[in-house]
Amino acid sequence: MLVAAAVCPCPPLLVPEVAAGAAPELDVARAACADALGVLAASRPDRLVVVGPAAEEERGAHPEGAPGSFRGFGVDLDVTLGREKAADAARRLPSSLAVAAWLLERTGWADAPIEGLGVTELLTAERCIHTGNEIAAGPDRVAMLVMGDASACRTLKAPGYLDERAEPFDAAAGQALGTADLAALGALDADLARQLKASGRAPWQVLAGAARDAGLSGSLLYEGAPYGVGYVVAAWS
Repeated sequence: MLVAAAVCPCPPLLVPEVAAGAAPELDVARAACADALGVLAASRPDRLVVVGPAAEEERGAHPEGAPGSFRGFGVDLDVTLGREKAADAARRLPSSLAVAAWLLERTGWADAPIEGLGVTELLTAERCIHTGNEIAAGPDRVAMLVMGDASACRTLKAPGYLDERAEPFDAAAGQALGTADLAALGALDADLARQLKASGRAPWQVLAGAARDAGLSGSLLYEGAPYGVGYVVAAWS
């Protein structure tokens, strides 16, 4: 059963070494992420499932100890998902799970075994919810760290340029995540999310499926759109 969840954005810029001189601009978001992970630790889970957006070749399970890297962003920084060594280190973490691994290392996570799951934007809401149901099934106390961004179309300089539909979409997503509104998360439009480059849609809907019978309440810890991209941090307990 799901006992707690943290929702965090997944831009590599969250890592100060990647952001370089712009790092202070996301200090508030980083602090909120640390607070959200504190909620996970306080729940004393039996296992932690980390879910994030992934390309088709990166989708599926990523075991504890799977390696990730920020070298593609010009930074000599490697991470691992948890402290155990993976038996097969050939498959690297998608960027979203690498950011999650960095967050977990930064907060010194050692509370429960970790498993990662990469999901693609092609997953339907129904499939996402079914996946979440499977994650939370069984007697184990499960916590989730859910990575994903809202739209990338909030300003003219945003990665997806300005789209007038972006702000309402982000507001609806932020409201749903901040109040643990499972129906509203399940109703997020996959096609619109894809057009707005909102990578969090599928992971958020996986969370909605996992929380179906959990009775959790939500708290919105941060919401903003630096660089024209919507970022949300929330904690469910």
